[in-house]
Amino acid sequence: MKKDMTKYYPAALIMFLNYFVHGVGCSVLGQAVIKEALAASWGVEAMSITAISAALGLGRLIALPLAGPLSDKLGRKISTMIGGGSYAIYLIGLAMAFNAGTNGGYQIAYVCAIMGGIANSFLDTGIYPAVAEIIYQAPGVATMGIKFFIAISQMMLPFFLGMTVGTTAGGAVTYNKLFWICGLAYVALAVLIFIVPLPDTDLAVGQKKEGLLESLKKTHFSIESIAMIAIGFTCTGTFQLWLNCAQNFAKDVVGWEDPSIMQRYYAMATLIVLVGTSFLTKFIKDVRFILVYPAICCATMILVLMAPSQTMMIVGSIVVGGFGAGGLLQIATSVCNMVFPKIKGTVTALVMIASSLCNYTLLTVASKMTPSGVMGMNIALTAVGVLLGLFVNLRYAKLVEGTEE
Repeated sequence: MKKDMTKYYPAALIMFLNYFVHGVGCSVLGQAVIKEALAASWGVEAMSITAISAALGLGRLIALPLAGPLSDKLGRKISTMIGGGSYAIYLIGLAMAFNAGTNGGYQIAYVCAIMGGIANSFLDTGIYPAVAEIIYQAPGVATMGIKFFIAISQMMLPFFLGMTVGTTAGGAVTYNKLFWICGLAYVALAVLIFIVPLPDTDLAVGQKKEGLLESLKKTHFSIESIAMIAIGFTCTGTFQLWLNCAQNFAKDVVGWEDPSIMQRYYAMATLIVLVGTSFLTKFIKDVRFILVYPAICCATMILVLMAPSQTMMIVGSIVVGGFGAGGLLQIATSVCNMVFPKIKGTVTALVMIASSLCNYTLLTVASKMTPSGVMGMNIALTAVGVLLGLFVNLRYAKLVEGTEE
């Protein structure tokens, strides 16, 4: 008997809209114009703003081991509301930090960014399972929907920046209007998700759920599983370093005065490759993509570093946006789940923790480097990802054998 989920469709739409706003929140600090405005207010270098982006990864690291179990115990509605409320603190906090200027503005923004990372963890653990339950006949469509809303938002970000730019009484450029609009949008979405009905996703009410630490104690990790988890680190670095630092490279090295249009090409490519990959996975094994896609990104970034120009920066944005951010992390997680079906939850959590660790450590390091140095680091990191992908591909047949046994 088919379940009628139509009454839950409004909840699914509200949850997708959470990720539309998230598309702004996770990308806004990577925009050159935002960095310059904040840096001018806080009296720091533009690249130092990258450390604020890194704090989002720190927040995820703090919350990930707790957010999943809490979502299971408290329910998806509460988890999503916690995520939305925390994201509102992050975005509105950025506006307040801008106003604080050199009187602790940078430190306020760092703490608020940690809250943004915590918010991301609670949104993920609340929304991913909820939309998969609502669109139970095609859970892959639900995941694709989340990525679509993020990519559409990122594609529109240059337009949002143009609409919300303003000046203070002292003549300084400010984007506080954008921070306030997005923060208040999260408050409204949290209220709406409280009102609408959600399906009961915790079907095994009396069953005790095993936490991450308990699962780890019972798990034996092979070198292949460690390689897959490491790919979660490298593939995240590829698109995060580009997203947060490529526009600075375009300004400093290429001499491009306003490279914000790169964001639009990046997001459009994400959308196109996301759809294309979803189609190709019907004919090509998922594991092949974790080798081919990073190799394409690595080769392109080498060309960008060797022959920098506006055209090459656009090409790089298209390639990294498509083949780096177009679902590669999700594919890596999917391969983990196929190869290690008995420890799906554990391996997925570890891949995401590796992703968050990358976001925190590498962006923190990048904040103290030149844009050219960051590009070189990204090439080296992506090359490591190619080697890891090659190793997993070579071992894949044997891994499948072991799984079937």
